[in-house]
Amino acid sequence: MLRTVHLPVVLPGSSNNGNWELSMMEAAVGISVFLDDKSSFDRAISRFQARAASYIYVAADGAQPKYPPAGSVDTRAELISFWQGQSTFVDGLSQETCRDFVHTGYGLSAISHVAETTRIQGQDLWPAVAERMRHALGLHTKFENGTAVPSTLCGGSVVKGLGPVTEVAYNALANRLGIAMANSRTYTESRRPQGTNNLFVAWETLTHADNPA
Repeated sequence: MLRTVHLPVVLPGSSNNGNWELSMMEAAVGISVFLDDKSSFDRAISRFQARAASYIYVAADGAQPKYPPAGSVDTRAELISFWQGQSTFVDGLSQETCRDFVHTGYGLSAISHVAETTRIQGQDLWPAVAERMRHALGLHTKFENGTAVPSTLCGGSVVKGLGPVTEVAYNALANRLGIAMANSRTYTESRRPQGTNNLFVAWETLTHADNPA
């Protein structure tokens, strides 16, 4: 079932919003591990890396985010439209920040789950995604914690609801890699135990909170 029904659907990815493709790559990576299918695993990781890099902006990217790895978005005007009309880019902004934090949380969750899976499989991608993830978590949890939204971000208004998605990344970045993450710590600890959103995320406090392994 996984090999012949699910994997052919998720492995090709999607040109839609980033949380779609990142979630599909999370599924493809998990299925590939279960099937011991290195070829599919490598293909999924390659697509994941390209999408993660284009989903979260950091200043090192230049004046604008990277173009997504699939689809027809290849001009600045199309990119701004794809980023929900946002034309001012700051560290940690995601392609769906100005859509809502719920879908952004799905994308960030998928990135953290894939990175954690690669660590377990001996191909640790946490160092490669650390800069983007620490900024993304910091930016979104800052506003979840009550900081006022500036007029330059989403017109001064965001739709909150990041959800129970921070434990895996916070544990990896703050506890294992030693990165200071004050906003993420406040958000994560104030919402323990993080349960489930009944879709993609479940029981991360149980599995990852303060887990040095």
